[in-house]
Order: sequence, then C-alpha cells, then structure tokens
Amino acid sequence: MTESTKLVEPTIEEIQQARLAIENHVLRTPLRHYPVLSELLDADVWIKHENFQLLGAFKVRGGINLVSQTSQEERDRGFVTASSGNHGQSIAYAARTFGAACTVVLPEGANSAKAGAIAALGANVIFHGDVFERSKERAAEIAERDNMRAVHAANEPALIAGVATYSVETYEDLTEIDVMIVPIGAGSGASGACIVTDSLSPLTHVIGVQAADAPAAYHAWKSGEFKTYPMTTVAEGLATESAYSLPIGILRERLKEFVLVKDSAISAAIQHYVRATRTLVEHAGAASLAAGIDMKEQLKGKRVVLVASGGNITTGQLRAVLN
Repeated sequence: MTESTKLVEPTIEEIQQARLAIENHVLRTPLRHYPVLSELLDADVWIKHENFQLLGAFKVRGGINLVSQTSQEERDRGFVTASSGNHGQSIAYAARTFGAACTVVLPEGANSAKAGAIAALGANVIFHGDVFERSKERAAEIAERDNMRAVHAANEPALIAGVATYSVETYEDLTEIDVMIVPIGAGSGASGACIVTDSLSPLTHVIGVQAADAPAAYHAWKSGEFKTYPMTTVAEGLATESAYSLPIGILRERLKEFVLVKDSAISAAIQHYVRATRTLVEHAGAASLAAGIDMKEQLKGKRVVLVASGGNITTGQLRAVLN
C-alpha cells in the first residue's frame, strides 16, 4: 500500500460497495447444513463453503476489491506481494483481470498446488526464504527496486472489505446465528467477519481460531504486543511468525474470543469434512471445525457457522491426513 494510505478499518458501507466491485469476478458460495456435523458437535452446524470459491479460497474476494480500486498508474507499474499461497493467487488473478503485471514471492517449499495456480494465472513466481516473513522482506525489496505497487497480505483496508463480503452473504442466507468460528492467519477474514457481525448480527458471537504451532496473532490479540513466535504448523494458511497492525487492531476492539488448536485436531477435522460433507478443506480452513470439536460443550444446542476458508490441499497433504 502507498505511504499516504491510512490504516483505517473499512466501514460496513465500504464492504457493501466491495460486493458490487467483485460480484462479476467471484462466486457467491453456499452455506450448507450437515446433520452428521450437527450430531458430532451436538449443535445446529452450518458450513460457509469458501473452499468452493473461485481459486479455492476466500482471499480472491479481497484481491479483486483492492485491485479494482487502484489507479491506472499503479496498474501500469504492476503489483508485487508475498504470500503463503492463497493471497498470492488472489492478487495474481486480480492483476490479470485488470491487465496488470504481478510478481508473487512464496516461501521455499510452499504448497505446490497454490504455487502452480499462481504461475498459471500469469504471475512471476519467486521462491525466497523459509517462512512467509522472509518472502515479505524480498517482496518489499522488489517493490522498491522496480517501483511496483506493493500489496501487504493484511494491512490493506480494501482486502479486508473484500473478504468481509462472505460474512454479509452468511447473514443474508441464515438468521439467528449464535456463533461464527473463523480461522485466523494474517487476520483479514476474521476482521471482516467482526465488522459485519457487529453491524448485521450483533448478538452473534464470533470466535477466532489459529494453529497452536503458529500463535503470533493470538498473542498479539491478547497482549497488544507484536512479537515473533516459533512457527511449525503444517497449516500454511495460518503460518505467520508475527502479527499485523490493522487486523489485530480490529480484532482487539471487536473479537471477544480467540482459541488455539493443535495440528492433530486440524488433521482430524479434515477427515470429518471428507466423511460428512464429501468435500476437501485445507488445513487452515479446517481449523474452525477443529475448534468447534474442542469447544463442543460450549456450543451445545446452538446454531453455529463454521467458515471453511479454503480447499487448496495437495495430494500429499491429503494422503498424510487420511493415513
């Protein structure tokens, strides 16, 4: 984002405007009820299927909204971003849609399905560093060297406004939701969910969930301090060493509950999705179901929406989970 851009959370009006900006470029994803999952949690369980979204993840909503708002001068310069995968896909797709060049920096060993999809969208893919933070540093260097428009993975109000649209759809499709559980990596999806919930369904309790083996956002939300934490989770969509100021500021103001789940619980949740819904959900997307299972007693008898934020799991990852 440019130096002059203010890190101000988007309003519900800006989120509604984002719906208009993206509606011809993304899908309205289904919200489905599953009796098997309802029995598992002893609750009325619904899944918001962002794993059915174009490119297999919710992030594309944000990428389209952001790039649609940029100037022709910015598009002529091209875009550069760092990503663990899904965010990179979203910017690559949005850049192609609006006729701009795009470079995406991924960590070495990134999810091969996501890396391949980014390249197929026409982006220049660079592998750098062992974790996302090193990739982010390289992307900043490229932006400076080549005068490209840098896109931060979280500190972009337009990204948050775009991804918040899945929450608007959720409340249009279902009423009297007691609890919504949202995965948190960088925090854009959960931030958007909180803004929308406070406006459209203030009695709904939003719960954020992150991998216990990548807890940076959780600790920043809890303490207000931004520190680096060890990160060993297999859920690359939740894998950040540090937290980011804009989403954490929103979450500290609006999110009332934040939990951590083990990687083993996430893997078990992927198995439950295969058996109960016959769909594939990646590790990050399955974190909400993992949290729901861990919190079963708290959720008993309630209407619960679990956000399945993405479905970009590799065959190797799926094989490891099912074995």
